[in-house]
Amino acid sequence: MSLQYTAVGWNRQKRVYDSVLGCLAGGYLALFTALGALFHPIATAETLLIRGLGTLALLMLHVILCIGPLCRLDPRFLPLLYNRRHLGVSMFLVALAHGAFSLVQFHALGDVSPPVSLLLSNTRYGSLAQFPFQPLGAAALLVLFLMAATSHDFWLRNLSAPVWKRLHMAVYLAYALLIGHVALGALQSEPSLLLAGFLAVGMTLVIGLHLAAGWKEHKLDTARTLAQADGFVDVCDVQAVPENRARIVSLSGERVAIFRYDDRVSAVSNVCQHQNGPLGEGRVIDGCITCPWHGYQYLPDTGASPPPFTEKVPVFRTQVIGQRVLVHPQPLPAGQRVAPACITACGSKERS
Repeated sequence: MSLQYTAVGWNRQKRVYDSVLGCLAGGYLALFTALGALFHPIATAETLLIRGLGTLALLMLHVILCIGPLCRLDPRFLPLLYNRRHLGVSMFLVALAHGAFSLVQFHALGDVSPPVSLLLSNTRYGSLAQFPFQPLGAAALLVLFLMAATSHDFWLRNLSAPVWKRLHMAVYLAYALLIGHVALGALQSEPSLLLAGFLAVGMTLVIGLHLAAGWKEHKLDTARTLAQADGFVDVCDVQAVPENRARIVSLSGERVAIFRYDDRVSAVSNVCQHQNGPLGEGRVIDGCITCPWHGYQYLPDTGASPPPFTEKVPVFRTQVIGQRVLVHPQPLPAGQRVAPACITACGSKERS
């Protein structure tokens, strides 16, 4: 978190991440061009580089689209969220290099401006075998550019979270355009069973993970809970909440993150005020609930960010009876202090 908009600072973790990402991307391109030259000796170096960059960008996009549902399904993938936005910008740069080389290779040697040539050189939209696939790739690149250009928190703040979120959900539109771009392009060059298999496996993985994560979320949202006479709801056993982490439950249609820390239990809204990130998938660091997406922090007993930050989330009353955790489904105003329920030291029946 920061008090003002500043240039991105590379800490040790990001330097390691960048080094690993650069090595993997460079190694992939080297291996792709080497194998391409071996199996397609008549292909030019420019053609192999264009194909290598394109497949690398598509592979990176598949990884990006899989991170979200994987984190819903297994919390061990949560550390991948830390650099997902960074990975997205890197993917756009690879796709941009692919597009730039393609534009020069196929449209820069004529009398017509390359962008105009890209749009008008093939207008056979009624033919599947000759469909103009390059404009599909250009449209996808434009969507990815808008996402990369607005990835900084400055745009999140000034566009508002709902608008920013809708814009970045366009990644699925870009994905569909790229699938069409690659599939239709392959029809007009040499058919490749390897490429077809890659697209089939990639699409199956992305769709399958999203459906599995959606089903898990649906089960969470539709789970039935019964309130006691005082309105509190028995939600889980104390041991079901990991230390310094949370268990997410759905109460009255709202997801609530129940955190256990220092022999205490507190409950807050699961929605981070930064980008609606899932607070319940984060953990307690230095006494603060820390969002797994971008590190925004909140005090467990008030739902307020530590000064001088001003973000706040609603809080819920909790109590521990025996080994059971109970939560009142009625949220309290964001920022209002609610004493945490104690597990042992404060007595088994103390109510916050």
